[in-house]
Amino acid sequence: MTQKTKITVAYGDGIGPEIMNATLRILDAAGAQIEKEVIEIGEKLYLKGVKTGIEPSAWDSLRKTKVFLKAPITTPQGGGYTSLNVTTRKMLGLYANVRPCQSYHPFVVTKHPTMDLVIIRENEEDLYAGIEHQQTNEVVQCLKLISRPGCEKIIRYAFEYARAYGRNKVTCLTKDNIMKLTDGLFHKVFDQIGEEYPDLEKEHWIIDIGSALLADEPERFGVIVTLNLYGDIISDIAAQIAGSVGMGGSANIGDACAMFEAIHGSAPTIAGKGIANPSGLLHGAIMMLVHIGQADVAAKIHNAWLCTVEAGIHTGDIYKEKVSKKKVGTEEFADAIIERLGGTPHLFKTVSYLSAPRPIYSREEATQTKAKKELVGVDVFLDWDEGTANDLGRAVEQIRTETLKLSMISNRGARVYPDGLPETFCTDHWRCRYVSEGGKPITHDAIIELLTKMRQAGYDFVQTENLCTFNGKPGYSMGQGE
Repeated sequence: MTQKTKITVAYGDGIGPEIMNATLRILDAAGAQIEKEVIEIGEKLYLKGVKTGIEPSAWDSLRKTKVFLKAPITTPQGGGYTSLNVTTRKMLGLYANVRPCQSYHPFVVTKHPTMDLVIIRENEEDLYAGIEHQQTNEVVQCLKLISRPGCEKIIRYAFEYARAYGRNKVTCLTKDNIMKLTDGLFHKVFDQIGEEYPDLEKEHWIIDIGSALLADEPERFGVIVTLNLYGDIISDIAAQIAGSVGMGGSANIGDACAMFEAIHGSAPTIAGKGIANPSGLLHGAIMMLVHIGQADVAAKIHNAWLCTVEAGIHTGDIYKEKVSKKKVGTEEFADAIIERLGGTPHLFKTVSYLSAPRPIYSREEATQTKAKKELVGVDVFLDWDEGTANDLGRAVEQIRTETLKLSMISNRGARVYPDGLPETFCTDHWRCRYVSEGGKPITHDAIIELLTKMRQAGYDFVQTENLCTFNGKPGYSMGQGE
């Protein structure tokens, strides 16, 4: 008898318990060799005051099983609560979010009947680091953090996935025409690693036109790799234009652990009505079975699901007159899939996971010579609302050290001093850029001296950022108009 694989299961909130019950019934009927450990997560814990949405003891189960099948949860809106999805991905190192998006024409209505692509989204960095601060009365900030190792992991995963699953094209989406350092690094690493895969076609698009092409011509894409926020947005777009966000499954892959889920939320407005579509979570579970080495069971379930869709047995979210034959609820839909286990679809291509190797998760990083880092200045951010940009500029220009002098002031990224434009709208958040006086070397002590003088002059500095060059190239952005 095949040894069962232990997995951690969470039933979630809203429609979560309903679709999880249906999914697990299908897995059991198909012969999946799994042993479930159930943990409680989500809204009930939030309401008990557990601000992470998960008990500390639950992490023990996740670290032990290393496989997490999770139903959707409800995260309370407003401050003080963290997204459990984001927390789990980051705490367990689940750096790769894999979201297949395929159309099921003509049974699920779509304008793109041949759409079949996979979005691979970086899962740990970017704005989802969740590092935010209110710095002044009028201005808040969110830090966008991108690391070279993070780029290398997700981009290499995308190329390995494409090669393993017979996809001949990998597309990178960034906004590096604006965010030249952060998104620029992602694009640069994509080009470097792409050279190691001469058998695959490679392309890069700016995220805005790339998203437009995705919505208009999804057939042109095979594997898309992109940063965290962009990937979150375009994967929902892709799922919707394929037919329904409710049908999409998602894998979150790390070196040690993996989490599988539906891409949709907890849908509390239909909870308890027995009408939810379990397909998204079921597709996540199918990906889980492939991950744990039960590809034959995964294919068996997937083909039964395709047979059910072909039979016109549809839940209300995809039911269409003249296309569907029978509208069913959650449990009846699961029953229909179970009845068709062992069958093969007629219109859709039969699914086989047996010949598809799992990707090789290489951790070999591109060889990098450590750059020479040199401190060349500092940006001092002030909370100030006592006059105009010229008033501030003339005043802080007098605050200097032997090695640091004011070069410009910007507001929301736009230069406002010297030679600013009167039309530029300003808030109470000012960046004062100090650079080397006559090319003299700058030390951290000089920056401390500058800040001391700022404080003595009565200015409220809320943040500083050191300006450094790396091998002589600026490691910081210019102000707009600088």
